[in-house]
Amino acid sequence: MIELLLATRNSSKREEMRALLEGLDGPPVRILTLDDFPRAPEVLEDGSTLQENAAKKARQTAEACGALSVADDSGLFVDALDGRPGINSARYAGQNPTSEKLCRKLLREMEGIAPARRGAHFRCCIAMADPGGRVVLTAEGRVDGLIIGQMRGTGGFGYDPVFYYEPQGKTFAQMTPGQKHAVSHRGRALRRFRREWVRLAGSA
Repeated sequence: MIELLLATRNSSKREEMRALLEGLDGPPVRILTLDDFPRAPEVLEDGSTLQENAAKKARQTAEACGALSVADDSGLFVDALDGRPGINSARYAGQNPTSEKLCRKLLREMEGIAPARRGAHFRCCIAMADPGGRVVLTAEGRVDGLIIGQMRGTGGFGYDPVFYYEPQGKTFAQMTPGQKHAVSHRGRALRRFRREWVRLAGSA
């Protein structure tokens, strides 16, 4: 059985990743979390891109824990804010902020911006590293939407209450987990990951 470690301490992100990776094709897979490795190091996310941060988290976690590790880094890029909060999305309202604090800070920055200029997109970059610290798989996903003027919905996490996805007429926070997984940046990235996983497993 292959053991695959999810290299994140964000419980909401971890549960999304677990759900999206359930039933991987190929050899049987056991999903592990950092709860199984209490001495796993905190990884400083100091890269200049989402890709760099995802790869660094995957590499350092894999080396420290001796396990195949998959990590992601995600960000919200708002057109009218020149791409902010971008790579700093998780730290936009200080260290370990709540979803409400993140959304309220963003809404303050967006005050007075016309609807036609409220475009935004989420991006997610995934990396998987082997126990030797070699990145063996990467994948990306993107979803476009709008930043609305108030928080709506109670689901999801992070900026989900203000990110409006026009095809469904809902914010991510108003969707069921299944609806969100079907269209989200992380869902799209992990579906690409799953396809690459099958290719790797078949060549192993």
